[in-house]
Amino acid sequence: MNADTKDIRQIASGTDSTAEGPLRLSRRALIIGAPLVLAACQSSGIATTGAAITPAVAKGPPLPGEDFDYAKAYAAVTDYDFKVPALPYKNFDRKYWRQVVDYDSRHPAGTIIVDPYGKFLYWTLPGGKALRYGIGVGKAGFAWSGDAKVRVKRVWPLWRPPREMIARNPHLEKYWKDGYPRGPQNPLGARALDLWQGSVDTLYRIHGTKEPNSIGRSVSSGCIRMWNQDIMDLFERVPTHTNVVVLGKPSASS
Repeated sequence: MNADTKDIRQIASGTDSTAEGPLRLSRRALIIGAPLVLAACQSSGIATTGAAITPAVAKGPPLPGEDFDYAKAYAAVTDYDFKVPALPYKNFDRKYWRQVVDYDSRHPAGTIIVDPYGKFLYWTLPGGKALRYGIGVGKAGFAWSGDAKVRVKRVWPLWRPPREMIARNPHLEKYWKDGYPRGPQNPLGARALDLWQGSVDTLYRIHGTKEPNSIGRSVSSGCIRMWNQDIMDLFERVPTHTNVVVLGKPSASS
């Protein structure tokens, strides 16, 4: 195996069920990837897939607690030769920092619950708790709600602007064929989770962002944005086939 080959660890099983051993990712594969033409939050890139499993919420990175080191959690990091800049987290409302909160839910531990109207994503934990992340929501993020599963997990995904966006901004046409290059300036950031209903791609994505200030806000385009350090953290916790619930607009009486 070439020296530039690295592992991507799939959290619960450590393997890709479609491969004969641990999933491997080379720098060459990361740069080339396989194109996937999508609308809405269009993405393509190195993907991990796997058999359905029961999420093991006790595994993964440490959960934030009273002594959690936020400076380390949001520090600059080199990831697959890309440099993710440090997040100036103290400039943002603390409620958007990654944190464990009380969260009463009928959904079992290990479920992702997206609240696009409250600007939060919850990963449910046992005992009426959840790990909460701040999110930013584009128009596509309000366009769909319901139940889905994480079908594909993408590392440094490509981004192709939808045709509707190209019509409004013709200068983006150059990114339609080969996509916007992977890296910290890519609109999808460091990771993307593709949500499917059965065999149907919802075209709904949870992904990173190059615009930290968009977290906690409604933005012009995209699905669900997270700080790159947060989507990387969530990516390490959730296996494929994780259940995802995207909440609809609250009723006037609620």
